[in-house]
Amino acid sequence: MNSSAAAHPDNSPDEMVEEIDMAGNVLRLVPRRQMRAEQLCHRSVFIAVMSEKGDLLVHQRAESKDIWPGWWDVAVGGVVAPGETWDVAAARELHEELGIEGVVLDLLGIGAYRDREVQLVAATFLCRTEGPFTFADGEITQAHWVSRAEIPVWLQGKQFLPDSVALVLPRLPE
Repeated sequence: MNSSAAAHPDNSPDEMVEEIDMAGNVLRLVPRRQMRAEQLCHRSVFIAVMSEKGDLLVHQRAESKDIWPGWWDVAVGGVVAPGETWDVAAARELHEELGIEGVVLDLLGIGAYRDREVQLVAATFLCRTEGPFTFADGEITQAHWVSRAEIPVWLQGKQFLPDSVALVLPRLPE
């Protein structure tokens, strides 16, 4: 087991996750490694972090991530634990990945995503905060504020997670 997984056991290959259908109904519990290997549908949360002036926090994922290592993302988030509600999962992920607690999380919507790498049903949230941010769990290597006008340039210049781009960006407020 790598040190990142040891320090962050809920991202370990043996973590149990809910396999769901595309309507969000739980079918069974499976180990995370099986979910990834078989590309089973699961629940996730995405939290878009925006500054008060409307800039979006984008970040680069660690090379230790089990899918799309080193890619850029427009939202923090992750897999929902068995029995966990959307809002509890979003608050947990925001705290784990950015060290943020006690902020308002606005639900922007729930949607399904499927490609050759992943299939999921995700709840998308918006958090408005200026930080400060800490990256204690090691899942983020760097982060930058990006203006709305700069987002297309960033998307063309770097590899971004397709699921969060598809589910988060269309839901962001103007």
